[in-house]
Amino acid sequence: MTKSKTRNQPAAQIMRCAIYTRKSTDEGLDKDFNSLDAQRESGEAYVASQQHEGWTCVPDRYDDGGFTGGNMDRPALKRLMADIEAGKIDSVIVYKVDRLSRSLLDFAKIVEAFDRHHISFVSVTQLINTATSMGRLMLNVLLSFAQFEREIISERTRDKIAAARRKGKWSGGMPLLGYDVDPRGARLIVNEDEAARVRTIFELYLEHQSMIATIQEIDRRGWANKRWTTRKGHERGGKPFTKVSLHKLLTNITYLGKLRYKDEVHDGEHDGIISGEIWRRVQSLLQRNGRTGGAPVRNRFGALLKGIIRCVPCGCGMSPTHATRNGTKRYRYYVCNQAQKRGWHNCPSKSIPAAEIEKFVVDQIKCIGKDPSLLNEVIAQARNQGQSRLAELESDRRGLERELKRWNIEVRSLLGQIMPGGGESPAAARLADLQERIRNAERRTTEIREEVIALSRELVDQREVANAMSIFDPVWDSLTPREQVRVVQLLVERVDFDGASGKVSITFHPCGIKTLADELASRDAEHAA
Repeated sequence: MTKSKTRNQPAAQIMRCAIYTRKSTDEGLDKDFNSLDAQRESGEAYVASQQHEGWTCVPDRYDDGGFTGGNMDRPALKRLMADIEAGKIDSVIVYKVDRLSRSLLDFAKIVEAFDRHHISFVSVTQLINTATSMGRLMLNVLLSFAQFEREIISERTRDKIAAARRKGKWSGGMPLLGYDVDPRGARLIVNEDEAARVRTIFELYLEHQSMIATIQEIDRRGWANKRWTTRKGHERGGKPFTKVSLHKLLTNITYLGKLRYKDEVHDGEHDGIISGEIWRRVQSLLQRNGRTGGAPVRNRFGALLKGIIRCVPCGCGMSPTHATRNGTKRYRYYVCNQAQKRGWHNCPSKSIPAAEIEKFVVDQIKCIGKDPSLLNEVIAQARNQGQSRLAELESDRRGLERELKRWNIEVRSLLGQIMPGGGESPAAARLADLQERIRNAERRTTEIREEVIALSRELVDQREVANAMSIFDPVWDSLTPREQVRVVQLLVERVDFDGASGKVSITFHPCGIKTLADELASRDAEHAA
């Protein structure tokens, strides 16, 4: 009789697998079997094929429906990383690499976290194995294409919006007070009840000429911003008006039956609510009121040179003040701030009668259009200031472009140095720092480009100055004190007073004359009509 010998086979080690799924939009997620279910089914089938190796799915689901892969701000991904930190997971399974992330920088951080906790990573349809150098290379190549695809999609979306706006089509966004979105297509239709309210708001601002006073009247009537219901049934909007939201409403060109795309304005498919005349008057008033929104400014006695007159010997500003005699007669002055603080003996300028120097400045402005030599001097001064600023901006732009070129070369070099298992490597930290610098530099480059375009448009020519100044003299006396203050502050950048020599010099704003020309021409046409 022979005895059979049995050998104890070691049990396969349990491999706890988490299946992560993601879909960029929430379209179709309400169906019985959606994209997330399909991804999970593929992952479960792959895990089942590895059962002999001890692979098993964890019961928790990590599904991100309606979240982009361009960042890590996803609830299911955050739960997944937390469970990895807690030691509940041994392997992460995805349908494709881009389901986990479409950003090279984010993916590098995720892979480093995986290696730190000895987590294996599997892409079901791409057979990626992060344990080999070839697998890591293929992973980086695939992720580069995923990021490229995301950027192409973004560009296509922007181009689609631009094309739609240029054809006058509504391309989405938050609904506007006065309009509803046609359920049959992306088109605005007038909501007559709300449209009447919008027209009244425009008229209230023209009546009160003040943001705060208009908001108070709107609140008294119990009106609020647009309220609407999202596709998911959530209520949005309906908040009380603020200065910001009221200004946004009053400057929204959609109410004129047009659509804006960046600096372009196009006729829209929708009907306008506000007439062109009301729109023009409101925009003119908003521009005249400036940042105060029509609120009373702290300039009770109409000091024309407040904030722009300076004492040359002391190198400081001069403030408006007044003295009253016999209880009725008021005498206005501009007083050196340094003399007020340290004593009158320290300043040769001390003070100057306000009416005297204000009349001198106004007379000089009036003379610009009559004296050809003074006219040419003002034009040269304005152009020099504008050209100087343009040169500074161009220098900054060239410097930023050089830095961007250098940083992008370094980024490409660092991407090849980042390897799984390196933990928080210096290369990854440097890469994150460079990405932040590149974003800031690109944003600043865009700001410079926009400022250059705006400044180039505002450079004045001789005819514009002559036209503005020919209108200035007869119109000046018809302006209110507040309007006179604004016009002087618009034209004059600085008034320098030297009390020791009695000399006064005026520096003009490089772009103020063009703005004044437009405003005075509009005012003159309004009076003529």
